[in-house]
Amino acid sequence: MHNVFEALNERGFVKQTTNAEQVAHLLSEGQVTYYVGFDATATSLHVGSLVPIMAMAHLQRAGHKPIAIIGGGTTMIGDPTDKTEMRPMLSQEQIATNGNGILAQLQRYLNLGNGIADLNNSQTTSEVGGFLNNADWLLSVNYLEFLRDIGKHFRVNEMIRAEGYRQRLERELGLSFLEFNYQLLQAYDYLCLFQKYGCRLQLGGDDQWGNILAGVDLVRRVEGERVHAVTFPLLTTASGAKMGKTAGGAVWLDAERTSPYEFYQYWINTDDRDVSRFLAYFTFFPMDEVRRLGSLEDEAIREAKEVLAYEVTQLAHGKTEADKAQTASRAAFGGGNLDDAAIPTSAIASERLETGIPIMELFHEVGLANSRSEARRLVQQGGAYINEIQYRAIDTVVDTNLLEADALLLRAGKKRYRRITIKENQL
Repeated sequence: MHNVFEALNERGFVKQTTNAEQVAHLLSEGQVTYYVGFDATATSLHVGSLVPIMAMAHLQRAGHKPIAIIGGGTTMIGDPTDKTEMRPMLSQEQIATNGNGILAQLQRYLNLGNGIADLNNSQTTSEVGGFLNNADWLLSVNYLEFLRDIGKHFRVNEMIRAEGYRQRLERELGLSFLEFNYQLLQAYDYLCLFQKYGCRLQLGGDDQWGNILAGVDLVRRVEGERVHAVTFPLLTTASGAKMGKTAGGAVWLDAERTSPYEFYQYWINTDDRDVSRFLAYFTFFPMDEVRRLGSLEDEAIREAKEVLAYEVTQLAHGKTEADKAQTASRAAFGGGNLDDAAIPTSAIASERLETGIPIMELFHEVGLANSRSEARRLVQQGGAYINEIQYRAIDTVVDTNLLEADALLLRAGKKRYRRITIKENQL
């Protein structure tokens, strides 16, 4: 059996390492504790987060011990990397709520022991893995002691050469002193995890390379020990779009924000050129099977896309939801009967339909277009359907005359559906 580092490399997960040969050796010697950090800026992760999650899962399947860190402390500062302005400040209560939502998603892919029921309570890791909140050690830090004991190991001239800091310094907004501290705090996370749990490997996106290296260097300076880092490539699709972005916005792992049907549709609409790559990243299929599916051409590539969509949806939402999404998608693609339960649904007040809603407003409101202007283009270009009838007139008003079985079925393009039900007037 290949070393798990070789397996990750073969699947495309490895962008940069502190030392590839040493990391491979470390992972072949015995169980290694490793960690990935997730900033709790929303109640859900999106599909871009599946890269670190799947890498963590491969490592755990090979016998290594994961720690998932929710940045309850660092989220209060905000990572300036790749951001044009400061992130909004979140309360500890909101961060805790977000963290609990993220934990539920991570546990579909990883065994994190008992997890955390309340992010405000400090927890330890189990034998198989753990879920921690860096607020447990960051909120109690004495600022002067931190500057004296940790800050002395950092050089400002080196920090501002980091790509994330450099870009912000070149912009009019600049970089706040608050954000400038982020790298120190992330580095301190690595030191704390090494000291308490023997953590020797951090993983993260390639945009975090500077922050991760700062942690590697801090452990070396404080403890005289060598720890390591691996970063993942920042994924874009073959068309150059950012991974996980659609016309309707981000693709979330939370079924309330992106339904299993919409989630499935995102993957089945993968560009032919991305199929093999995404099968390697987002499924656990052996690479021989990944290469077989990725080599299919023309109409046969549809089989590979169905496999990709089903497997990724099953991991994120379970077999039942994946089956429903697949059935609905096949019906939509083949012209069969759609399963209403699998299609994203929105409720519209009956009085609004009685008055009439402009078609562009309706398609925008239910998420089939990002804006009114995008909805206008959709209609004008023949991509707007109501109950499978095409509407090209931008002055179309949708009212109760168009209802079928007290509902409307909207379609944008070939396969993006939204079912509209009626919400009765409230007296």
